Amino acid sequence: MIKVTRLNGKEFMLNAIYIETIESFPDTTIMLTNGRKYVVREDEDMVVERVKSFYQSVSLLGQQRMGEDENEE
Repeated sequence: MIKVTRLNGKEFMLNAIYIETIESFPDTTIMLTNGRKYVVREDEDMVVERVKSFYQSVSLLGQQRMGEDENEE
């Protein structure tokens, strides 16, 4: 679950597993796999970072080691 904020300032938790798309129109719009849409205050990059962090916390995404460059092989 990630915490996001509606345009009216109310925070809520969203299950990141069901996020299908994240777009900016310029407001950030999150569409879920069930077709529901949420417009939030956070920018697109912030939502993506929270989703990555969530995935890492539930071991769906490997954790990058400290000091490791993504382009290193």
